[in-house]
Amino acid sequence: MSNKDNKDISRRDFLKTTGIATGTLIGGGLIGGLIGYNTNKTAMPTKLPNTTTNNTTNKTAQTSEGKMFFTTDKDFNIIATATERIFPKDDLGPGAIDLGVPYFIDRQLAGQYGSNSKEYMLGPFASGLPTQGYQSRLTRAEIFRQGIEKLDTEAEKRYKKSFTDISDQERDVILTAFQKDEVKMQGVTASFFFNLLRSATLEGAYSDPLYGGNRNMEGWKMKGFPGHQMSYINVIEKPGYQKIAPRSLGMH
Repeated sequence: MSNKDNKDISRRDFLKTTGIATGTLIGGGLIGGLIGYNTNKTAMPTKLPNTTTNNTTNKTAQTSEGKMFFTTDKDFNIIATATERIFPKDDLGPGAIDLGVPYFIDRQLAGQYGSNSKEYMLGPFASGLPTQGYQSRLTRAEIFRQGIEKLDTEAEKRYKKSFTDISDQERDVILTAFQKDEVKMQGVTASFFFNLLRSATLEGAYSDPLYGGNRNMEGWKMKGFPGHQMSYINVIEKPGYQKIAPRSLGMH
């Protein structure tokens, strides 16, 4: 395979072949595999409302959905832009923005996920090992707020523009720096924030639409996942592969 062929592999192809999209890849780096791949057939991400950007390939999509955690359009659009780089729109289907992933993250941060209300959050606090899981004294909501601020700060420092105004390639450089712990954060590592963001993005793409993401069940349709069926009695005895239209919890 030529170098050109290698570069034409889409990011969504990478998701499909590695199992990242279904959560079967635990640990490891997404950068260098997912971020940075381009395809000649890639459809560019849809732009959120009230976002100004120099990326002329973006298109405007108005939405009436309300936000529960993000109080400013700037913060919301920064996190939306970052999720689109992790899960981009291409010829195989919609990306994070069109799937409603930013709204999924917004709702999660406004609830118990963001406040860590069901987790032990008292001291002592020490530097934990990667195998020890969540060790920060900060809640996820606090980590996301700091991470969003740092994304924008890095863009201003490196390119003299906001994170939403730089090119996709420049966004990849910044996200790569977070993944490699090259950005200093307080009370948490940059790679920990990146991993939270990556996990939340994939969860939003494939969770039940009831939670704000996976809009129109498009994430499930891309994977051929049937969602929440009441019964398979009408197809269980049929030979061969059965294509089943997905159903969400809200449809029952």
